[in-house]
Amino acid sequence: MKRLMQVQFKKITAMNIKLIKTEEDYQTALKRLEVIFDVKVGTQESDEADILGLMIDEYEKRHYPIESPDPIEAIKIRMEELNLKQVDLAETIGGKNRASEVMNRKRKLTVEMIRNITRRLNLSPGLLIHDYQLIGQKGTITKRKVTRHHITTKKNLNITRSV
Repeated sequence: MKRLMQVQFKKITAMNIKLIKTEEDYQTALKRLEVIFDVKVGTQESDEADILGLMIDEYEKRHYPIESPDPIEAIKIRMEELNLKQVDLAETIGGKNRASEVMNRKRKLTVEMIRNITRRLNLSPGLLIHDYQLIGQKGTITKRKVTRHHITTKKNLNITRSV
């Protein structure tokens, strides 16, 4: 019974880890991680490498943020990864002309285009819905001439009220 009640503790050595607050701390942590990166899993140094990795990642997120590419750049990057050309995307977007207009930033992506591109290129829809500048667009909405075609009334919307 005495044997069951006895608990053995492994010899625990203290890790020399401190929070990364400055660029100097960051560089020191990177150098230490480089030294212990390939150590055997389950060792004290392996635990230290895991903790350092988390701290380095957090520091980099705060001090060196990487912005997502705009939708057109994301499409171009993915097409390059898949060795696709603009003509390969034509059917997905709605024809060669439409693909050209979108890829040259002369036309915005529509919801239907985003759905098709998401399936074809396996891209996140969240990445594709971000706004981006068109060529010649200066951040303001351009005024369009309103014609009879653009005027919508309740009659042609076929609105019904529920009672």
